[in-house]
Amino acid sequence: MAGAGGREVLFEFTRIGNAVKVTAIDPVTGTEASIVGPASVGETILQNNALRKLDYVLGKKDGG
Repeated sequence: MAGAGGREVLFEFTRIGNAVKVTAIDPVTGTEASIVGPASVGETILQNNALRKLDYVLGKKDGG
């Protein structure tokens, strides 16, 4: 999936009981951001939330 600015982002989904841990990874920098949410929410919403967190973390690293 493409993130902000059209960059590639990798996602890893790990089910933990009724929850899912989603890790978004920027393969260029190796930066990772993880979120945990209910499995009932759906993959798309969890993926979007993980992407937003990754964007936030990358922004913080860039001094913004």
